[in-house]
Amino acid sequence: MVPTHTTLLPEKTPLERRNSTDRRKGTADPSETAAGGMQGEGNYDAARNFNEAQHQFVASGKVEAAARAAAPGSDAEQREMIAAEEEGKRPANGKSRATGKP
Repeated sequence: MVPTHTTLLPEKTPLERRNSTDRRKGTADPSETAAGGMQGEGNYDAARNFNEAQHQFVASGKVEAAARAAAPGSDAEQREMIAAEEEGKRPANGKSRATGKP
């Protein structure tokens, strides 16, 4: 027997499921927080841990040494770093974000 389109459709579409939740609650669904630490728009625990680690690093006084260690060692390395930065700033589709044109 070949399945028909009615047997393949879920009870609700993803849009219907998303729109049926009450977003005014302000809390994540318990099933979302338990699954991989995702909590609504992101992983708040990981963000908090990252922010705390950054504050501790700044307070440690090691920022200057890390900045000196990350500086380019030669003119060629500096040009390479600048080229990589420019490449990272370019949109993947080759179009300007402002105009949508190449």
